Parts: sequence; C-alpha cells; structure tokens
Amino acid sequence: MARVLMFGALAEAAGWRARDIEVGSLDGLRTLLAAEDGRLGERLSGPGVCAVLNTEMVRGDRPLKADDEVAFIPPVSGG
Repeated sequence: MARVLMFGALAEAAGWRARDIEVGSLDGLRTLLAAEDGRLGERLSGPGVCAVLNTEMVRGDRPLKADDEVAFIPPVSGG
C-alpha cells in the first residue's frame, strides 16, 4: 500500500493527514479519493495543488508501488 499524506487545507478537507491506500496509479488515487469525498476531489484537482511522489514533484499520472509515499500539497503564497 502506498502511504498518502495530506497537508494544510487538504488535510482539513480530508479529515486525516496520513493513510495507507492500495492503488495502482496516481490518477487512480485521485479518482478513489474523489469518489470517497467529492469535496476533497474538487480540491485535489484545483489549481496549484502539487503531488509529490517519494520527494519528487510530479505532474500527470505515475504508477504507484506498495512502498511509495504520495503527498498532496495545497497552493502556498509567501511574501
């Protein structure tokens, strides 16, 4: 199972910060999470949300292995 981490407002929307989820791809993970919670799914597909796979920021779909760690990070601003 992949370890899934949520940060900031995404963790608040999900109601959890970390879960182990068995899924084969990053797109499959997003689909599963959206099916479980439509509001979270909307936020995950929003502009500026980053997916980090094993410390590497990724775009698009990627296959997931059992020992992978996926983090979803909301947009941030600074000054």
